[in-house]
Amino acid sequence: MKMLLRNPGIKFHINSKFYTILDISKRLSSLCDGSSFKSSGKVIPFLDGSNQENSGMNEQPRKGIDDVYNILQSGPWGPALENSLSLLHGLPQPEAVIGILRRLKDVNLAINYFRWAERKIDQAHCLEAYNSLLMVMAKCKRFDFLEEILGEMSLAGFGPSPNTCIELIVSCVKSKKLRDAFDIIQTMRKFKFRPAFSAYTTLIGALSAVHESDLMLTLFHQMQELGYEVSVHLFTTLIRLFAREGRVDAALSLLDEMKNNSFHVDIVLYNVCIDSFGKVGKVDMAWKFFHEMKAQGIAPDDVTYTSMIGVLCKSNRLQEAVEMFEQMDQNREVPCAYAYNTMIMGYGLAGKFDEAYSLLERQRGKGCIPSVIAYNSILTCLGKKGRVIEAMKIFEEMKKDAMPNITTHNILIDMLCKAGNLENALMVQDFMKEAGLFPNLMTVNIMVDRLCKAQKLDEACSIFEGMDHKICTPDEITFCSLIDGLGKNGRVDDAYRLYEKMLDTDQIPNAIVYTSLIRNFFKHGRKDDGHKIYKEMVQRGCSPDLMLLNTYMDCVFKAGETEKGRALFEEIKARGFIPDVRSYSILIHGLVKAGFAHETDQLFYAMKKQGCVLDTRAYNTVIDGFCKSGKVNKAFQILEEMKIKGHQPTVVTYGSVIDGLAKIDRLDEAYMLFEEAKSNGIELNAVIYSSLIDGFGKVGRIDEAYLIMEELMQKGLMPNVYTWNCLLDALVKAEEINEALVCFQSMKDLKCTPNHVTYSIIINGLCRVRKFNKAFVFWQEMQKQGLKPNTITYTTMISGLAKAGNIVEANGLFERFKANGGIPDSASYNAMIEGLSNANRAMDAYTLFEETRRKGLNIHTKTCVVLLDALHKAECLEQAAIVGAVLRETAKSQHAARCG
Repeated sequence: MKMLLRNPGIKFHINSKFYTILDISKRLSSLCDGSSFKSSGKVIPFLDGSNQENSGMNEQPRKGIDDVYNILQSGPWGPALENSLSLLHGLPQPEAVIGILRRLKDVNLAINYFRWAERKIDQAHCLEAYNSLLMVMAKCKRFDFLEEILGEMSLAGFGPSPNTCIELIVSCVKSKKLRDAFDIIQTMRKFKFRPAFSAYTTLIGALSAVHESDLMLTLFHQMQELGYEVSVHLFTTLIRLFAREGRVDAALSLLDEMKNNSFHVDIVLYNVCIDSFGKVGKVDMAWKFFHEMKAQGIAPDDVTYTSMIGVLCKSNRLQEAVEMFEQMDQNREVPCAYAYNTMIMGYGLAGKFDEAYSLLERQRGKGCIPSVIAYNSILTCLGKKGRVIEAMKIFEEMKKDAMPNITTHNILIDMLCKAGNLENALMVQDFMKEAGLFPNLMTVNIMVDRLCKAQKLDEACSIFEGMDHKICTPDEITFCSLIDGLGKNGRVDDAYRLYEKMLDTDQIPNAIVYTSLIRNFFKHGRKDDGHKIYKEMVQRGCSPDLMLLNTYMDCVFKAGETEKGRALFEEIKARGFIPDVRSYSILIHGLVKAGFAHETDQLFYAMKKQGCVLDTRAYNTVIDGFCKSGKVNKAFQILEEMKIKGHQPTVVTYGSVIDGLAKIDRLDEAYMLFEEAKSNGIELNAVIYSSLIDGFGKVGRIDEAYLIMEELMQKGLMPNVYTWNCLLDALVKAEEINEALVCFQSMKDLKCTPNHVTYSIIINGLCRVRKFNKAFVFWQEMQKQGLKPNTITYTTMISGLAKAGNIVEANGLFERFKANGGIPDSASYNAMIEGLSNANRAMDAYTLFEETRRKGLNIHTKTCVVLLDALHKAECLEQAAIVGAVLRETAKSQHAARCG
């Protein structure tokens, strides 16, 4: 049996050379019957079973520990260092090993020394040595070897001490590695150890601060399984978090569990429930708790009333809030300032500023001067309503009652920056300094963020550069706001330089910073830099969150890297995340755009099976995928499901289904859906009109296509080039070329610039009705506009010119097309051969004839006849014989085909 540590070259063997599991058990059993040594007045076990008094460490004095420690610090672990240790007098004793481990600060070094000492004494270490090694891991915050060490301790029959367990968890909590802390406890449970009570409560408290409710609940249930007595405080902590996350069922379940266990629900918990449930919009639940506590004989206190008033105000139930406030304030000699502040905020949120000011006067009349909090509440609400002038007036008035604080000035600065009034915002900043209040980090963050959003980046950078880092150091919010602002406005190199500056100041960029950099590099066409940022993030040890991975996947699909997009979806799962509805929406949308719409079905059912709740965007993506893959009936079903689930179809929804129906010639159904969308008040766009125009045009229903075009223009929408191309194509296919030319002119009159597709349609139409010279005029106009003809345009024009007898122009165009990498089709070759033959250029025609045969293209019988006649006239008898033979072979094969 062999157990390998992650450190290369370090192996922990359990075999005959060192000791077996049985041998460990035998040796350790002796420790349980009294073999020990004393240290600082305490008995410490020795592996050899002897007892030694702690009289200055007789066997290995303090100097010996210093000598070992100095050797360990002298260089990297290796044979030379091991030899130096071996030259020291005597075998390493347990107390020495413990003392040395307690001084080490490097996990790898500690493990190496631990294993070396183990080999030297040829025995298992004692419990205290193992605990000391675990403490080194806690100090270094390195837990690579933790499971291995705990596994050995489990085999030995002892576990980490409560203090060690707590230290491991506290170390992770202090460094904000809460997931590592959770994993440590789970590893302990794996080996049937009993983590300390304080380890659980410390971690649950830390997880509460970052809203990791599921992890908290897992730990809470483990505590119950281990027989720990959980308190009302712990129940309250969990209930508060679940309620604030809107997970009402989980919160109520915990509350019921608490009551079933005969815990007494106190006023603190009732207040928490009222506040938490109310803040997520469960006002009726808050009312229920309010009445329940009174029924239990618990009198509501100021906190209860104030929480309930705040909940009612935020839910726009102002009248009920007013009634409760009056009930509370009635007959009170000293008003509750907190309740007044909450009610003033409530009036402000409702835009009832006269009532808010009246409440200020009422408070003053009761001998209670309104506080800065009351004024700040009014200013906050004025800011939300954009009433800047009124806010500045209140700011001046409040100075009679309360001295404006930093929060007051920050509210005003925020308001002025949002209004784009930078000059006055800077003036308020000067007021702060005059009042002896220096702008704090929040002030800077507000100004930087608002200026970035207003695209005033130079001003934002100026404020950032002007910060006095001794007084106010930029934090991750400052850097994140400016990095994102610069990136969104195309200054991605400046954003990256700021990111590097962030690293230089020992700030650790979070997933939000990396998300911004990746998104903006991709957005501005620099996908290689975007990929580089992601790799750099991983190398720096920053774990991506689901939002970052979703954003990265979206960027990758939009950049056309379909397989990379697929791989990122799999990476989401590999990193332990559950793909959410946005993950699936991005994947489906990306695959549909890349031509893999047929995969929509499979992904849709995977999303449903996982329990994803589809939002409007997800429904639109799925419906579009089904339409693009030709499964329009399925798209109809999803559309009905979308309505039943309470999601109103949008212009995108209707556009996808109408386009899908139009493409499979189900035009009457498409038109009915078009009318339904209008009746539902959906503002239809030019794209939907274009889908119908294209659909009706392709089946020759030109009059209906015209009517839809007229309606589009009557709605005040301007047909785009695609719309015009749909109508022109329909007219050309119906051989209404004169009408098409009128539409082409109308298109230009309406300032819609034709593209190469428009010209190709017109040229093709003119050639179809044998107006080759006019087609060439459009060809030349197209070239003058700087538009590059496509393959169809080239072949159409070449054939047309050749048939019209303009062989010089046709031949020049033909050669130019080939020189530019174009591949002429069979029709072009046949037209050129006939044209050259008719122009008495028999040998040129024959050369092209041979080229056509070499390419394996079909040569028409008529072409052979025309060429044969031209060769005879030119007395090119040898070439004529070859063409004649080909003509005979063609005739035979056609005869055989007819007979067959």
